[in-house]
Order: sequence, then structure tokens, then C-alpha cells
Amino acid sequence: MRLADALQYRLPIAGVVSILHRASGAIMFVLLPLVIWMFDTSVTSEVSYERFTAAFSAGIGFVPGWLVKVAVLALIWSYLHHAIAGVRHLWMDMTHSVTKEQGRSSAIVTLVLSLVLTVLLGAKLFGAY
Repeated sequence: MRLADALQYRLPIAGVVSILHRASGAIMFVLLPLVIWMFDTSVTSEVSYERFTAAFSAGIGFVPGWLVKVAVLALIWSYLHHAIAGVRHLWMDMTHSVTKEQGRSSAIVTLVLSLVLTVLLGAKLFGAY
């Protein structure tokens, strides 16, 4: 198969959600050290909590604050998408409803929910409200 042929193939929305489910799991795995650091820093003491909150404005070492926020936003999206897609898979497994239309509609719901919730939490993260 040539690359041009592969680029012309249209993956169904359920396939896109499936690939994003795997990608979100990989993102959560890669960002696990950041999660551990955030948790440890936020609960150890009042001084470390101040360092935790400063990371979002001043940054961490050579990493600027905006990049810390982008990494946390990626973590937020990956958690939300992975959880919602996981519930979608559990629902399909429990009800045995795996028709093409139900798979398509549940994939759309998964994408919309994860993106809307990510935008809302990202707006809070970046100080919109």
C-alpha cells in the first residue's frame, strides 16, 4: 500500500475514537511523572503548595508556565476522553449493542463530551473564569 492510498482512506468516526482512546492512554502514561509530582507537591506542605501553584505562572525550572498549562490541558483531555470512551466500551459490552449506527452515535457523543468538558476545564485552567 502506498502512502497516497493510505491518506485517501476515510476512517469511520468510531475508528477515530478508538485510536484516540489508545492515544489518550499513552498520554496519561507519559505524563504520569507530572501527575505524581503535582500530587506530591500540592499535599506535602503549605510551602510546597505555593511552589505547585507558582508552576502554572512562573514555570518549572526551564519549562515556562504556559507550557505547564498546556501539558496539564493534554492530561485533562486524555483523562476525560479515556474515561468517556471506556464507559462507551463498557456500555457496548454490557448491552451487546454494537450496530454500526449505535457505534457511530456513541463515538460522536464521546468526542463531543470530551471536547466540551476539556474546553470548560481548560478555560478555568487558563483563567477565563
